[in-house]
Amino acid sequence: MQNFDVIVVGAGHAGVEAALACARRGLETAVFTISLDAVANMPCNPSVGGTGKGHLVFELDALGGEMGYAADCCTIQSRTLNTGKGAAVQSKRVQTDRVAYSRRMKHTLENIPHISLIQGEVCSLLTETADGKKRVRGVVAAPGGEYLASAVILSSGTYLGGTTHVGEVRRSAGPDGSLPAAELSASLRENGIRLARFKTGTPPRIHRASIDFSKLERQDGEAHIIPFSYRTDAAKLNAIEQLPCYIVYTSARTHQIIRENLHRSPLFSGQIHGTGPRYCPSIEDKVVRFADKERHQLFVEPMGMDTEEMYLQGFSSSLPADVQYEMLRSLPGFEEARIMRYAYAIEYDCADPTQLYPTLAFREIEGLYGAGQFNGSSGYEEAAVQGLVAGINAAARLEGRPAVVLPRYSSYIGTLIDDLVTKGTNEPYRIMTSRSEYRLMLRQDNADRRLVEYGRAAGLIDDARYAAILEKCRLEDGEIRRLEQTTVSPSAANGILNSLGSSEISTGAKLADLLRRPQITYAALAGADPGRPDLPEDVIRTVETEIKYAGYITRQQAQAKKQKKLEEKALPQDLDYTKIKGLRLEAMQKLQAAKPASLGQASRISGVSPADISVLVIYLSLQD
Repeated sequence: MQNFDVIVVGAGHAGVEAALACARRGLETAVFTISLDAVANMPCNPSVGGTGKGHLVFELDALGGEMGYAADCCTIQSRTLNTGKGAAVQSKRVQTDRVAYSRRMKHTLENIPHISLIQGEVCSLLTETADGKKRVRGVVAAPGGEYLASAVILSSGTYLGGTTHVGEVRRSAGPDGSLPAAELSASLRENGIRLARFKTGTPPRIHRASIDFSKLERQDGEAHIIPFSYRTDAAKLNAIEQLPCYIVYTSARTHQIIRENLHRSPLFSGQIHGTGPRYCPSIEDKVVRFADKERHQLFVEPMGMDTEEMYLQGFSSSLPADVQYEMLRSLPGFEEARIMRYAYAIEYDCADPTQLYPTLAFREIEGLYGAGQFNGSSGYEEAAVQGLVAGINAAARLEGRPAVVLPRYSSYIGTLIDDLVTKGTNEPYRIMTSRSEYRLMLRQDNADRRLVEYGRAAGLIDDARYAAILEKCRLEDGEIRRLEQTTVSPSAANGILNSLGSSEISTGAKLADLLRRPQITYAALAGADPGRPDLPEDVIRTVETEIKYAGYITRQQAQAKKQKKLEEKALPQDLDYTKIKGLRLEAMQKLQAAKPASLGQASRISGVSPADISVLVIYLSLQD
């Protein structure tokens, strides 16, 4: 029998961040994984970031997480998505070297003090009941037996009760044909944890030499790469040789093959019972749901620097192997394609996240936390940020420090967790910029300013990093103030305005007012602003955005201020909502079941109206 402070079940993207958050606080942390060769594995797309997801990675780095730095170190192509749209929805996405990323994360865990990385399957949860409260004691693992700990973080990914499907071939397996976690689900149910059954999938991997790239549209990386992490040497990152990606489209023949074989798809035959992701459906699901579309866009992406495997994003499927070959070879440029790994769907068990507090601790079992796909989310980035939050709060609890709870208006991480624990999810949850009502405030460029104090409170931001962020904020604030106060003459400004097709001015104007014009950039104003300071690129980017969108940002800040008042009004956890007169029956039932931590959280529960919140406000005022 071995004793630890924290046990992390699973070494995927959530487990890695959870373990590092605890170990970096000096807590003895055991990390269990079914395979040491699958630490931080990327069983689906070989990438980090994307729409909304890129925001999560910047935020994770601002809090002291690892994913952003590892992604920078393993980048093989970088692109910023939505550059034709506003700053709020622009998101960084990188192709990563899949094997190098996993290897780096494994080596990081191996070299951090206080981490014991153990290959083994966690079979059951050890709990005890004292003073009417159930709490976790540890786990039972095979081999090895009992391992005791004061906190356990469940981050089992898609391994928990994993079943893979390729046509009629159904196997008990985890991702990439690995062993599943076969026994833990039963133990969790015995401990009163409600589980659901979700499904996800992945496309085939194709041998590079079998693709005729002359028939594909080439997609190169961006000329200037902005790192995810403050730890990254930007000059070194920009010196890498980026690999190209490619675009191809399905054909009428592709759709015909799929329709003719739908009866062989486990998704439509009833063989698969788990709920799949609505925002990332399989190709057969897309052909059925969007029957009017003549073609679907697919992305051909390299899996790494030292492999010939190519990933076909958008071609996820669970159709039989022979059908996969037929529909693959109906794509332009893939007439001779050779499959190295077949596409498959995977079903797995996950927890109902409404059983969790916003700290990601289970309400009914003290010391137990959930993170990642175990909580019903989808994606490496969603998993990683939950792992970090669970690790931060497990460590805080053991050290007697206040928990870290990120409100919606602070971050996309706060939005994600609030959505999960307040509303729950009936499908794998994916973050998107549209999920946040504060997205102009929650940009990639200001993640460090928004979250540094949370990371500092968690003990994951050192003095040097903290000082650097404060200095960056000082430079931003100073430059915004200078631009708002500096007036330029018409003659100094009009030459620039004319060259950019912007209307002239007849009187002096503030530099900030000129910068608010759609055609004008900070760089373009240099000729009319000879006294400007020499500032870092990241400072300039934030200054320009803050000034251009100042009116909208101010409105969102006012909304956030109002919401903050509701979040700060705590609701007692032992409050009996059935005894509060004036609540509608539906609201009464929903509130009694959810036990929200605050008025803010209560206001976001489906079925609770503004009138019900008013009743709660009056009730709480009468109790004071």
